[in-house]
Amino acid sequence: MDRKQILECLLETIACISDKNYQKRVWINAEGPEVDSFDETVCIFLDELEAVLKDYQQFKITAVQYPLLKKLFDEFDLFSQKNSLPELFIDTPEWTRITEMAKEVLGHFKES
Repeated sequence: MDRKQILECLLETIACISDKNYQKRVWINAEGPEVDSFDETVCIFLDELEAVLKDYQQFKITAVQYPLLKKLFDEFDLFSQKNSLPELFIDTPEWTRITEMAKEVLGHFKES
């Protein structure tokens, strides 16, 4: 994958993290057409974002976007180490905070 494709895939994953309706429908109820899980999202998100953050200038990440991405990475990483069952955490304040952070990140990418 080239940088543009990696970034697009990362933003799609962030969109999934920002959308509780998607999470309830796909992660918890397994109602497609998407096939996805929280575990799969964790792996994809952390791997892709770690790679992007290491070389963020090459991905044309702005000075505003970088700290938002880094903060989301750190919060999501910590959360995913302690939580694995979406049906238990989906409505917690901690998860709501992460979904809101993801929405903020997406907003900053739509602006650029």
